[in-house]
Amino acid sequence: MSKILFFGDIYGKLGRAGLSQVLPQWREEHKPDVVVANVENLAHGKGVTLSSMQEMEALGIDVFTSGNHVFHSGAAADECFAKYPNLVRPENYGDSFAGKGYYRFFKNDQWYCVINLNGQVFFEKQFRGEISSPFTAVDKLLASVAEKGDIILVDIHAEATSEKVALGWHVDGRVTALVGTHTHVPTADLWVEPCGTAFACDVGMTGPQHSVIGVKVENVLGRFLDPAGKYAMEPADVGPVVVNAVLVTTDGVRAKSIQRLQSVID
Repeated sequence: MSKILFFGDIYGKLGRAGLSQVLPQWREEHKPDVVVANVENLAHGKGVTLSSMQEMEALGIDVFTSGNHVFHSGAAADECFAKYPNLVRPENYGDSFAGKGYYRFFKNDQWYCVINLNGQVFFEKQFRGEISSPFTAVDKLLASVAEKGDIILVDIHAEATSEKVALGWHVDGRVTALVGTHTHVPTADLWVEPCGTAFACDVGMTGPQHSVIGVKVENVLGRFLDPAGKYAMEPADVGPVVVNAVLVTTDGVRAKSIQRLQSVID
């Protein structure tokens, strides 16, 4: 039996602070074998930097997944991918981007393979490159990278619940867990599919609770109420922090259970 603790999108300074406070507590309480976290919003809400990644490295996180904002920091993102082989980006972005879409590693007598994918639906204006089919991409990785006996976790970074649900059915019995990120809102559809794959449409973010999915409330309201105005998508930097994660327990390479964890820090 293995336990995998997966944190949803870590958003900016408050998200990093919240994770650093909660992770040691949950390690003690839940005894996870592996910790994975999505870091596409790590540095000021968009992208990664060496300093922000060093904060996460100090917490002993095993693998970092990401998504469409991870390259927002430009050259800093490339530096992070060069330094951290356990930082992955969606496999279906193609070979013109730094990094790769999976990380396979051995820990405590068990092989793990973490795969990162991006959805296509509603992403026409959210990513500067082409996004190929996540269904085709995961099939290729399962055939070429993963080995029999691997515990396989897939982070599907996507908008549409229908696309995430469909992908969950597509990989049922072939991966241990498929969990969603990107919307920053935790969903209530956690379950283990018939052939043994744990599923959740979205884990939710780790970041400022008094915000609009991480951004200052007044800035987002301005965009809706005054479309002609200019309002920066600045991360909220005060108030309580919500920490969202899921805990997957395995029975061999099959999932036994998936549990939603949440903590709010004032």
